[in-house]
Amino acid sequence: MTENVSQRFSDFDQWSTQCMIEAMYEGQLAAIAAIKSAVAEIAAAADEAAQRLGDKGRLIYVGAGTSGRLGVQDGAELGPTFGWPLDRMVFCIAGGLEAITISAEGAEDSFDQGVEEMQKAKVGRNDVVIGIAASGKTPYTLGAILEARSLGAMTIGITNNPDTPLLTESEYPILAETGSELIAGSTRMKAGTTQKAILNMLSTAIMSRLGRIYKGLMVDMIVSNKKLEARAVSMIRNITGCAEETAHASLKEANKNIKTAVLISLGESPENSKSILKKAGGNLRQALTMLTSRGE
Repeated sequence: MTENVSQRFSDFDQWSTQCMIEAMYEGQLAAIAAIKSAVAEIAAAADEAAQRLGDKGRLIYVGAGTSGRLGVQDGAELGPTFGWPLDRMVFCIAGGLEAITISAEGAEDSFDQGVEEMQKAKVGRNDVVIGIAASGKTPYTLGAILEARSLGAMTIGITNNPDTPLLTESEYPILAETGSELIAGSTRMKAGTTQKAILNMLSTAIMSRLGRIYKGLMVDMIVSNKKLEARAVSMIRNITGCAEETAHASLKEANKNIKTAVLISLGESPENSKSILKKAGGNLRQALTMLTSRGE
């Protein structure tokens, strides 16, 4: 359906620029609305993914062209935002990472390359493989999903066309049916919008289930510049009610680890803070509950 030509836009190139933009705007709204029917599937995939990943599994993004680039974008943001380790992330884009900036359209036709990518990554049961393809039938992505599933990994398929192989072959299929594009086949438009939004929702929910968010705060954020240091200090004060000076000192003592700094600011030593967090599986909420229980 994403390849269909819409008669409504047959003279699109003759429209005024404002009419073009208005039509594209309407298309973007329709794209987001198309995700509504997939909310339950996204939630189910996020819950299972968090269970699978545990403390050693990897997130693996697979796609070609626009879909591959969107996967890379989503995954690349998980490190600075949620402290997701780089060694627990794999990007597989048809044509290699060079295809992020230079199109390699022919590479998507290789089913075998997708299979080889999974073998090379030594995919296993704790891994979560996210295949993204607007058409739902990209050979490279299908090869990866089928091989990953045979190796015991959890597989999620995100697509924009119903009744397609990616939906059938993925354990957790997610469909956002966007129909024909304003420019036939240009899936960087509506289809790409839904893929970006779904990936955002999925990865954020996974990170939350893994305890990397506390009270709406990015408590596993990597503090890498002055702006983020100020944000970290604000978080610590928000959580503990401590003075700004205490928050700054705690963050420094914790080597810029926000969760550890929170416990230090509450009077724990760096060693005890790390020990408590380890017992809590890195979950700040559980660590704070442990502190409260101990105090009682």
